[in-house]
Amino acid sequence: MSETAEKAAEQEVDLTACNEILDQYQDMQGALMPVLQAIQDHYGYIPEETVHLTADRLNIYASQIYGVLTFYAQFHLEPRGKYIVRVCMGTACHVKGAGRLGDRVKELLGISHAETTEDVKFTCEYVACIGACGMAPVIMVNDATYGSMSVQKLNEVIEKYQKMD
Repeated sequence: MSETAEKAAEQEVDLTACNEILDQYQDMQGALMPVLQAIQDHYGYIPEETVHLTADRLNIYASQIYGVLTFYAQFHLEPRGKYIVRVCMGTACHVKGAGRLGDRVKELLGISHAETTEDVKFTCEYVACIGACGMAPVIMVNDATYGSMSVQKLNEVIEKYQKMD
């Protein structure tokens, strides 16, 4: 378990929102996916306590829920940063130096792929393709796309987000 996950585990999760979400879907068959999506939208990830509550309320095994959570890449079992830095590692980006950008993220933030900073401000993800090959190499921070990236431009982008609340 990462340090970020350990810190999150130390804090009690308020299950009020999870209960409200489950109330909306209580009598619907096949509601697991929208329930999990709503839980993640609220908490930013799927806390363990919500898995067990969901299993109880939907009358399914927690192991079934974990099967869904580990199968779909959209679900996260650990807290994620406020800013998700996605480094495209697709062919066009790779050829134009995406590896150096990934290395620089690690130098600047102290995190690599699938890691989150201790302050839960940044999460880094290496992705297969962002779909902006003409702008390679590319990174995204949340929904903002930054193309024709260099290490210097990356420094400026990360600095911008570090200065934000």
